[in-house]
Amino acid sequence: MKKILLLISLFLSSLSNAQEVYYNDVDLSAEGLSLKDKLATKTINEHTNLLSYTPGVWEALKVTDLNPTNNSEVLLVYGYAASGTAARSRNINSNGGNTGDWNREHTYPKSLGNPNLGSTGPGADAHHLRPSDVGYNGNRGNLKFVDGSGNSGSVSGGWFPGDEWKGDIARMMMYMYIRYGNQCLPSVVGVGSSNATPDAMIDLFLKWNAEDPVSDFERQRNTYHDSNQTYAQGNRNPFIDNAYLATRIWGGDAAIDSWGIYTSTDNEAPTVPANVSVNNINFNSFDISWTASTDNIAVTSYDVYVDGNLSGNTANTNFSLSNLNSSTTYSITVLAKDLVGNKSAQSAAASGTTLTDASAPTVPTNLTISNETGTSFKVSWSASTDNVSVSSYDVYIDGSLHGSTANTNYNVSSLTASTSYSVRVLAKDQANNLSAQSAAVTATTTDGSNNAVDLFFSEYVEGNSFNKAIEIANITGNTADLTPYSVARQSGGNWETALNLTGSIAPNDVYVIINSDANIQKLIDEADLGIANTTPMTFNGDDRVGLFKDGVLVDIIGDLDGTDNFAANITLRRSNDITGPNIVYSEQGEWIAFDQNTVDDIGSHNGSTASLADNLLSDIKIYPNPANGNTIYIKTTNNTDVNIYNVLGKMVKSIEITAQKNNIDISNLSKGIYIVKMTVDNISLTKKLIKN
Repeated sequence: MKKILLLISLFLSSLSNAQEVYYNDVDLSAEGLSLKDKLATKTINEHTNLLSYTPGVWEALKVTDLNPTNNSEVLLVYGYAASGTAARSRNINSNGGNTGDWNREHTYPKSLGNPNLGSTGPGADAHHLRPSDVGYNGNRGNLKFVDGSGNSGSVSGGWFPGDEWKGDIARMMMYMYIRYGNQCLPSVVGVGSSNATPDAMIDLFLKWNAEDPVSDFERQRNTYHDSNQTYAQGNRNPFIDNAYLATRIWGGDAAIDSWGIYTSTDNEAPTVPANVSVNNINFNSFDISWTASTDNIAVTSYDVYVDGNLSGNTANTNFSLSNLNSSTTYSITVLAKDLVGNKSAQSAAASGTTLTDASAPTVPTNLTISNETGTSFKVSWSASTDNVSVSSYDVYIDGSLHGSTANTNYNVSSLTASTSYSVRVLAKDQANNLSAQSAAVTATTTDGSNNAVDLFFSEYVEGNSFNKAIEIANITGNTADLTPYSVARQSGGNWETALNLTGSIAPNDVYVIINSDANIQKLIDEADLGIANTTPMTFNGDDRVGLFKDGVLVDIIGDLDGTDNFAANITLRRSNDITGPNIVYSEQGEWIAFDQNTVDDIGSHNGSTASLADNLLSDIKIYPNPANGNTIYIKTTNNTDVNIYNVLGKMVKSIEITAQKNNIDISNLSKGIYIVKMTVDNISLTKKLIKN
């Protein structure tokens, strides 16, 4: 072992002259995600000068992006030799926002960041900001990168940066990924597959990185930022220094190894690891060890395979496996690699069988019921214990399984008002051992009156530009403390950092949160809180918005974990008959859609007049809905005035119905969405109608 370590040390030392001095403290013999993490740490730590968007980035670009053949110009990304809107260069001082100027192109669009990159931090990182023609930059917008050929431009709904710039773009996207992590996923900004990579890197950028080698222009940018200049960031883009680093991390098409340390004449593979053994066996884990391999130069790492699948990589001769299933046999093999990627054959297989877990978790205790409404309640309990670990809980309502959760609380919904339910909970472990069911507790829903027990969303505005707002209503009858509550955006199935609320809401009042860059005066006038252009107030039509109480989701706009574009460019208002939160989203049952930028009702919610106990409107139903024919029926016990409006607010039908004559002819209505307003004794109820 000492001989091998000495060989590694001598080999790396001999290569030091070929490596950037900047990377002397980075273990360049690592590979895969281990190398990615090491480069990310280096990149983050060296980023000591966080530039301002103005003037910092402007001044940096005037130095880093100078035209090599004319120092009075900057080169324009996406540009090419032909003149016009896609010109390749522009006068260095013609920076601004007017036609003919060059501006700062976020090659990773701000809006595609999760959360939005803004104009500080990642939004002001000069490694991905490039001069671009104002008009041409507008053409790109926030289109995702797609493959193409020739000059830059729109391709199949995406954006091809051009053959001259595609490698630059790829390496900038790689930099943004290691510098800002999941905020700047490559799979979000480019169209390609990540199936062959260990994370969210896509094959498109690996292909471009190999096809368009690093240019002296890119090296010029890197050299400046690794300096003591006023507008230098202090860090480098490692994929400009050596494009092969991307190949070593993510695989794919092999890029040029500019240091020559990974591609050499060495083609001798290490010897096969021997004496693979399994020890320290537990219910869901065990350790593996083996005898070190040898190599003509040095062994740098080992790949460990479990049942034929790569499980991990290590520079040691031992490895720990966890998260295994109990009472299960696994086949383990190991191979050795050297610095340039020569691999030995896989070792002879060793078998390891985890211990059998036959012990069930303890029974859940201390069940409590809270947050009762006419259609839901929340059940909570004390955590169970297990000899390994508790994996989940099953919740039973009146003897039937209602659902499962990994938490120690569960929201039960879609219930009947003024009804008692028997609630029991059991615990499960990973081996599917079940505890006995807990002692039953009784939960009783309310009568559904306006005395709601919790706050809920009452309006959602997804207007043009930054005109976005969320309204929260309080019809509990008491002043509500906002401290336990928070609002979060769910994007791509992931909840982002929540916005914690403060203050209070008076009875029958609302709390309005807006994007502080909104320009509709009504939103500005009614705002209780303005949030800068960042999460959660950057939602688009495919983002879910959740209201949380003590960290538990109590209300949601949009289907949980959904991905469809359900509410783009519209306003949603909660129906007047909704008197409490619901974690099961039902636009048809609970919300009314209005045209974009409809904000006349923001700042108030008349749910206080919507008492279901008042029963004048409690039994009104529209069916069938969606309507597939030319007739709808409204179930009512009173004479009811019915007005039907299109989504632009124009009344298209008006009629009075009774319990005996309750059909409405809609043959003259075209397919689409309509708003049906039903009025009884000056009390109105609105519902959405869909005609297919």
